[in-house]
Amino acid sequence: MFWEGGWPNEAAICPCCDNEPDVGDASVMGLRNYRGYWVGQGAPWSSPSAEREHKRQGWDLMRQIQNIPPQWR
Repeated sequence: MFWEGGWPNEAAICPCCDNEPDVGDASVMGLRNYRGYWVGQGAPWSSPSAEREHKRQGWDLMRQIQNIPPQWR
């Protein structure tokens, strides 16, 4: 789980964007910049095996972004 109580969980590194909570997202602007750069590069996954598994299960970038709490978008 990457979010707990509306805040990033610092124990997990995201297998898609490779963000480490409380590092790349220490501020809302830092997180928006990190995410914007990642999406601007084509949203490449950092873990190809995780990408295959998630996409098999119907993972979709736009749905994922819609799941981000509004205060962090």
